[in-house]
Amino acid sequence: MPEIAALTDAMWRAVCYATVCQLHLCDNVLLSRPLTAEHVKERPSGHWGTVPGTAWALSHLVLAAGDLDRRVDLVPLLGAGHAGVVQLAAAWVTGELGKVRAQFGPDAGGLRRLAQAFPDVDGLGAEVTPALPSGGFLGGRLGGCLPFAQGAARDAPGRVIAPVIGDGECETPTTAASWLARKALPRASVLPVVHVNGYRMGGRALLGAMDDAELVAYFAGLGWDARVVQVTTGSREEHATFHTALWDALEATLHDQPTVLVMRCVKGWSGPASLGGRTLLGTAGLHKTPLVSPRTDPEQLSKLAHWLSSYQPLELFDADGHARGELAEAVSAARWCSLAPSEQRRSGDRPMAHGARGYTFTEAVTGVIRRHAARGDLLLLSPDELSSNRLTELADEGWAHELLAEEVLLEWLAGWTATGRRGVLVTYEAFAPLLVSGLVAHIKQRRLAGARGLPSLNLLLTSYGWHNVHTHGDPSLATSLLALGAPTVRVMTPADPARTAAALDEVLVSTDGVNLVIAGKHSRSVHPVGTISEEHSRGLAVWPHLSDEGEPDLTIVTAGDIPAAVATEAVDHVRDRHRCRVRVVNLLDLTVLGNPVLWPRGLGDQEIDHYLGAHASVLVLTLGHPAAVWGLLAGRLRRPVDVIGWQEPPGPMPQRELARALGMDRAGVVRAAGFLLASREVVR
Repeated sequence: MPEIAALTDAMWRAVCYATVCQLHLCDNVLLSRPLTAEHVKERPSGHWGTVPGTAWALSHLVLAAGDLDRRVDLVPLLGAGHAGVVQLAAAWVTGELGKVRAQFGPDAGGLRRLAQAFPDVDGLGAEVTPALPSGGFLGGRLGGCLPFAQGAARDAPGRVIAPVIGDGECETPTTAASWLARKALPRASVLPVVHVNGYRMGGRALLGAMDDAELVAYFAGLGWDARVVQVTTGSREEHATFHTALWDALEATLHDQPTVLVMRCVKGWSGPASLGGRTLLGTAGLHKTPLVSPRTDPEQLSKLAHWLSSYQPLELFDADGHARGELAEAVSAARWCSLAPSEQRRSGDRPMAHGARGYTFTEAVTGVIRRHAARGDLLLLSPDELSSNRLTELADEGWAHELLAEEVLLEWLAGWTATGRRGVLVTYEAFAPLLVSGLVAHIKQRRLAGARGLPSLNLLLTSYGWHNVHTHGDPSLATSLLALGAPTVRVMTPADPARTAAALDEVLVSTDGVNLVIAGKHSRSVHPVGTISEEHSRGLAVWPHLSDEGEPDLTIVTAGDIPAAVATEAVDHVRDRHRCRVRVVNLLDLTVLGNPVLWPRGLGDQEIDHYLGAHASVLVLTLGHPAAVWGLLAGRLRRPVDVIGWQEPPGPMPQRELARALGMDRAGVVRAAGFLLASREVVR
């Protein structure tokens, strides 16, 4: 232990030092001459409070991983997005940053350029990024790291994932539910390191207010064995004690004993203890850097010089900024493990052939899921609704898990797909808006280097408000995601079970996307299958069995099973009432209505004329909010247009009355068609 304590101490001091440099300096990063105001940024900014504890955990984890010598992959994940400054520092110290950004190599020039660039580091920013080690959690949302780790570790022998999470994160409902949720997701080796420094940004953390006995009892009640380690001064003795506890916890985890390593330390330790007569150490005052004006405040400049010197940089770096002595040994011994994706499907894999499959929702979904599960890399998740969603025979499969916590399920799925495996979350459309913030953050992370080429995140949304009780009507998830204008989002609205099967086939072999398949479990409609291939290749198709030949006067566009059924019933009545030529176009992918500049599958001007007609009025029937369709169209259709979709009813009402009130019935379509055709005459 004396040797490992010396190595972890050197690594920890180097990471902390590089962090303080990023926050404050623009030059003289090795303190090779006395620190002056010209060496300091005009407006230092960034988070400090999490740095010393996070750097401590990372230093011990990467050196333990090195000692394991590939017998086990020990993968650290950072839960706090604002720990990005620590991640950058650790990656610079160990040379990993220079591999992805050559200008930030592990020398004095690299550190100077990194300090000058922070917080706007080239393509990496200031938050935790998947492009660097320990950034495998596709985060950006507080509380998701623990369940993400659980999903990534599931059925991954030879891998232990160590999420480093703060006491503030443990107050989030997602993290709080995840401790207990472990019981519903077996075969997942996760060793959480809980960083209890006592304070959130605004005040005392709940875990931080507990004593050691209360912490142990709290985790024991949730089924975890807590090992509490005190870190107060950062001495080598404390390094040795912590490393021993880490190895003990790792061994217990490998023997399938749920274990959490609790690291108790002082908020912002090793930083300035006070400023201007005000105590900082051990308070929320060190959550961010307290030295915001060292360029103009002599006291702050003096404090900064003392702070940097306390890490003894001359022991860590030579004159050129290269690691020396014990730090060089530590860098050599360290090993960064990652969520190396499992064997992925070939990029040329295509959806299965779209045959004439006029079966029920149950048969369609069950058949597709079983075929994909036969590969051995599928995860099916649902919040206690597989039976309610008429998928009862899948509920007992080893790759299917139910838990009444939507946010936890999303993170399980995100972690699972981050290791190159496929999955789908089946949930009610009304409950899915709980996932908005998590999905938005996930979409942001998926755009970054280090997170590309992974299987898509797939959701099957069922049981929408048109067929459910008053509280179960809310298509807000699709509306929110479409509002992002993110090219990786697809909202698929199959018109019948055969098209639902084809849509699931397609999304389960896709990559780099977030796919919503909106398909009701109540669907009984069966439509001709001759256009399914075109619907998938282009996202929409004219339905000839419902359409007149030649140029239409009115085009009815349907998005979803209920709109398709209503249009089928109404189209002859529209013809008879208004003496017009009608075309019916079925949308499988709602995003084709968008501008192709923003949406990869969006219709160009010539395609709009081809599918919708050159001059026809357009009536869109959608399961979701009309606002989502209007947002996609963005005024591009220079002709009369109307959209019938979901609007929040004033209170509970029978389904037939609801459809009538919202215009989603035969009479409503005939009436809307009349207004559009009259508008068309005025426009002429």
